Amino acid sequence: MTLEVPLHCRHVASAVLIVAATTACAYGQQAYPVRPIRMIASQSAGGGVDAVARLAGVRLTEAFGQNVIVDNRPGANGTLAGDLTAKSPPDGYTVLLGALGNLVINGFFSKISYDPLNDLAPVTTAISSGNLLVVHPSVPAKSVKELIAIARARPGQLAYGSSGTGGAGHLAGALFQRMAKVELLHVPYKGGAPALVDLMAGQTQMSFASLPTALPGMASGKLRALAVTTAHRSKILPDIPTIAEAGVPGYDAHSWYGFAVPAKTPKAIIERLNQELVRALNHPDTSAALLKQGQEVWTSTPEAFAAYIKSEYDKWGRIIREMRITAQ
Repeated sequence: MTLEVPLHCRHVASAVLIVAATTACAYGQQAYPVRPIRMIASQSAGGGVDAVARLAGVRLTEAFGQNVIVDNRPGANGTLAGDLTAKSPPDGYTVLLGALGNLVINGFFSKISYDPLNDLAPVTTAISSGNLLVVHPSVPAKSVKELIAIARARPGQLAYGSSGTGGAGHLAGALFQRMAKVELLHVPYKGGAPALVDLMAGQTQMSFASLPTALPGMASGKLRALAVTTAHRSKILPDIPTIAEAGVPGYDAHSWYGFAVPAKTPKAIIERLNQELVRALNHPDTSAALLKQGQEVWTSTPEAFAAYIKSEYDKWGRIIREMRITAQ
């Protein structure tokens, strides 16, 4: 048997459905997120990016009431993670924690399938982590000026290892060569850890290493730290001078991470993510845990992060061209 609904009742029902749909849409906009968020980390589990993603993810889960799932996508200096994010729906449910490589410079070394400046929307900077200029104990230099003197006397003979071509350590070394007017031999590795293993074994002589990877070698006496690469001294190593202080005025190079989403993500969602990520990273427990790893919390507005990315693009693009750096 078919139940026939009177015509006037149909009109009322239609009106109710329209109002309900409109209310649901408005509620959906206000209630973001309504399902789990995938946070893509551009390094493997256990690395610096992974640690930041997981600590921030815990706080976001508490704030949003939705799970934040960390998805590690290492490879190609972060290009795989950047590409995956750029091609995801711009709905706020895919968030990238990237770094210098996939947010700025990878396109200088090879053709990549996305444009970091146009296919990703910045949300906030996350971490600033200066690198350390460290040498093997066999190198007689006790200061940056002494190291420069040795490098000038032995052009191309001091080898510095890095996590790979185009990585922060590599570019820090390239900037050092240009500004200190020295010639060094770059030796790329498949990660910062193997580069430090060979340095401690004496296979290379120096490195512009991340703080987390360099600290154990310093503690054991297998590495000697000469300076930090940032413009300001490190909070956890305040007695170690900056390279700028120690003999190369104006020198500034640092590792950093930042959050981004696919381009065309609604501004309201970006602002909500910014608000919660800034709060999460600056939580006392989170910032303290990161500082123990040599990573300082550094947050910003989306607009400030976009301007910083552009400045890094211009700065490192110039260095890459002038130093004729190519993929190896």
